[in-house]
Amino acid sequence: MENLSGHFLISTPQMPDPRFQEQVIYICAHNDEGAMGLVINHPHQEISMLEVLSCTNIPLPKSRLPPVYMGGPVEVEAGFILYSSDYHIDNALEVTPKVYLSRDSRVLEDISRGHGPHDYLFLLGYAGWAAGQLEFELMDTSWLTVPADLDVLFHTPDEFKWKKAAYRYGIDISMLSDTIGNA
Repeated sequence: MENLSGHFLISTPQMPDPRFQEQVIYICAHNDEGAMGLVINHPHQEISMLEVLSCTNIPLPKSRLPPVYMGGPVEVEAGFILYSSDYHIDNALEVTPKVYLSRDSRVLEDISRGHGPHDYLFLLGYAGWAAGQLEFELMDTSWLTVPADLDVLFHTPDEFKWKKAAYRYGIDISMLSDTIGNA
């Protein structure tokens, strides 16, 4: 199977895990050892960026703050910053030439000072798969895959990301049935 880093996983109506229903995951790493991704359309209902920055003693920016996202069910206390390539820091993973991932708090400090990336998401937790697990889930139609789109990733309102990402796959995902029948 091809490396899915930089792709979206779009849950289908057949998704058996309720934590991932109508979710879009941006895959950050995928290799023989497994995969790691971040849910990009599930804003955290209890934690705000204001609280995150205040707890870390980072000055508050003058600009409007985006939501904090629930990146996945693994290590929910771990913070991740997914951001555009217009910003550079040494301690980062290049997911694609246009998107980077870091856990370095200096990214948040630079954002607060107006010197950070133009586009970013701050996420708590991640989604992870052991070797072969994601490939198995792809075979049972729980997910669709499509190359990620930066507009969906950074500029689409959260409530539209699932459908808009699926349109990149060429389908209206709301038309997919969660039941299978015989003719």
